[in-house]
Amino acid sequence: MDVFSNLMLGLATAATLENLSYCLIGTVLGTAVGVLPGLGPSTTIALLLPFTFALGPTPSLIMLAGIYYGAQYGGSTTAILLNLPGEPSSAVTALDGYQMAKQGRAGHALAVAALGSFFAGTVATFVIVLFAPVMTSLALEFGPAEYFSLIVLGLIFSVALAHGSVVRALAMVVLGLVLSLVGNDVTSGEARFTFGRLELAEGINFVTLSVGFFGVAEILRNLETEGAEGTATKIIGRLLPSWPDLRRCVGPVLRGTALGSVLGILPGGGALLSSFASYSLEKKLSKTPGEFGKGAIEGVAGPEAANNAGAQTSFIPMLTLGLPANAVMAMMVGAMVIQGIVPGPNVATEQPALFWGLIVSMWIGNLMLLVLNLPLVGLWARMMTIPYTWLFPAILTFSAIGIYSLNGNVFDLYALCLSGVLGYVLLRLGCEPAPFLLGFVLGPMLEEHMRRALLLSFGHPSVFVTRPISAGLLILALLALLAVALPAIARKRSKVFAE
Repeated sequence: MDVFSNLMLGLATAATLENLSYCLIGTVLGTAVGVLPGLGPSTTIALLLPFTFALGPTPSLIMLAGIYYGAQYGGSTTAILLNLPGEPSSAVTALDGYQMAKQGRAGHALAVAALGSFFAGTVATFVIVLFAPVMTSLALEFGPAEYFSLIVLGLIFSVALAHGSVVRALAMVVLGLVLSLVGNDVTSGEARFTFGRLELAEGINFVTLSVGFFGVAEILRNLETEGAEGTATKIIGRLLPSWPDLRRCVGPVLRGTALGSVLGILPGGGALLSSFASYSLEKKLSKTPGEFGKGAIEGVAGPEAANNAGAQTSFIPMLTLGLPANAVMAMMVGAMVIQGIVPGPNVATEQPALFWGLIVSMWIGNLMLLVLNLPLVGLWARMMTIPYTWLFPAILTFSAIGIYSLNGNVFDLYALCLSGVLGYVLLRLGCEPAPFLLGFVLGPMLEEHMRRALLLSFGHPSVFVTRPISAGLLILALLALLAVALPAIARKRSKVFAE
């Protein structure tokens, strides 16, 4: 009954005209950025963060959430029609989806991707409804030591599941933690790493850093490969798949939804890891594995269900613990802080309308996406022909306007340029920005809980290993770090990410 009343509260919140409008805006924007190669939810959410100041907390988060899971839908369109994934998690969809398009079955592939995504998103929403209150209740029992260890575990997982070198991912986390120290010390008020600049007294602006790393840096990288865009010349054909095709998709969609719902909670992995795991599983279970890579409809249905389920269950640790599972969730945490909300288990009790309204809006958003993706697929296909040379000046202009509007300070524009160049250099060096952003967002929380735990234990660091839950979390973090360092696992990990 309690869950039912919470859902009714969420429905009453999400179904207001304002929140429905922003849900629609988010899903349309998400689909568009998923379709357009070179853009993505991380870049788009970073660019829109300055504009959320003018909105309330609920519409802001509903819109940003819609962009995230909407991009998972949109990414499959370019993957199927152009063999060019709009989102990294749609890379697996391209393997068989593009082959289906070449065979004149693009409509079937697009329909299966949309229907599988809708089913997975619906199930994932109910998973959040069932598990979020449980995790919130558990989190309320955590003390500072447990929170410190949990954050350490999350950062280690983000390193283990990051692309490329573990050492580079670890270095990015450390860099994020170091930059999070800039500003006045919370306890003593002493300035740290400000170099005498008053603009840095409150720390580096999260929005400026996000837009620089995920907006400007991505534009600079995309300009290197500008001109690689294709045109959507594939004939889409009939959308409704045949009954035998639908029967073949039932198992993959169910398995992909289950995989994505579980793996989406893991820090760093989420939708990307889910889609790869689903494709591998379907290929192993198939009686005709030779069809995979040549137009197997199971290779579209399973991964699409998995990446959408993973995208939505990644909200669970963010909503219940205040811990982001990936870069997009880190920006969601930043958006909550901008709105004056302290992320964590208290959100469900102190802001129940926001908490449950966001959850219910996910199901409404998935319904909107189903309507948007199937009838309007021709429109999304035509959007792929927009040259990137037309897009990037507009993106840079809106970025600069948004950043300057925060404080009316030219220093923020210099910081934007500097963080953009730094982000581009790190990308060129093969360093992934997601662990950096997680380190930057979680750094203040890590420091706060560590200092609280040490104060309560009169300075004894043994508090982190004498409390059972804290010790268990630290052991898991150590095991995860040792596991990825083992030569056999390191080779397998490199092979998986290369594929």
